Parts: sequence; structure tokens; C-alpha cells
Amino acid sequence: MRRGLRFVPLALLLAVVLELAVFVGVGRALGFGAAVLLVFAASLLGLVLLRREGMRAWRGFRAAAAAGQPPGGQVTDGLVGLAGALLLAVPGLVSGLVGLLLLVPPVRRLARAGVRRATERRVSSMVAGDLFGPRTVRVRQGAPQHTPQPTPQPEQPVVDGGRAIEGEIVEPGRH
Repeated sequence: MRRGLRFVPLALLLAVVLELAVFVGVGRALGFGAAVLLVFAASLLGLVLLRREGMRAWRGFRAAAAAGQPPGGQVTDGLVGLAGALLLAVPGLVSGLVGLLLLVPPVRRLARAGVRRATERRVSSMVAGDLFGPRTVRVRQGAPQHTPQPTPQPEQPVVDGGRAIEGEIVEPGRH
């Protein structure tokens, strides 16, 4: 993780250069006043959405906790919504466009799934189970194969001969 952090200053510098280039391009195409107004309107919309997305995330988390369900789905949805609203609130046309895209339901679902996969890779199975609930896996009958199997999709049921089975995922090297 530390190796990736060394690229953060470079990424931020590239983001600023990209934002300035896009702003200049839009300013030349639409006029400087229109470009400034567009950035201001996007930032204002982002600030309004920050409050809405924050309250929505908090209500979703509390509802899941009150129902005794794992809160991971509501937390990841809330994080993606807050990230989208925050990117929209940050002055800039590119960040505003990315933030707006994160608020569109199909893109939001994809981002939420990505956050969940990244979280499940970085935490133990027990913590992932506490956050997102029990994972479901595909069970194959027959002799074990030595070739790596693709990662099972979480929506598919656990089945052994037509009946559901309970199990625990044990990751080697983690306690």
C-alpha cells in the first residue's frame, strides 16, 4: 500500500493540469463567464448533494443496524454517493463530471461492487462477513482440480446436490 502512496502527489498534479486544460477549453468554446458559472453551479449542486447523500447513508446504516443486518451494503453505497457529491462539490469540470457519473444508478452499482471487492480483499473473511453478511459460493462436485478457479459470484446460491449447505471460508495465513 505504501508503494502506491508515492504516486499520489503526481496524480494530484496531473488532475490539476487536466482540470485547468478542460476549463480553458470550455472557456474558449463557451466563454470565460459561462465556464465560471458552470463550475460554480456544479459546486453548489455538489454541496446540496453532500448533505442529502450523507443523510441517506446515515439512515441506511441505522436501518440495517436496527434490523440486525450487516451494514456493509449501505456503507459502501453511502461512501460512493458521498464521493460523488464531494467530487461534484470540488471546483472543476472533470471532477464534477466524475462525481455526477458516480451518482447515476448503473455507475453507482458498479462502483459499489468495486468498493466491496476491494474491501473483501483487504480484510479477513470474518470482518467481511460481519460487514457484508455471509458470502455465497459455488460448490462443484467431483475431484478437485489443480487449475485456479474463477472467483465465484456472490449472488449464486451454495448448493450441494440440490440442498443448501453452511460453511466457513478459511483463508490460508489469516487468523
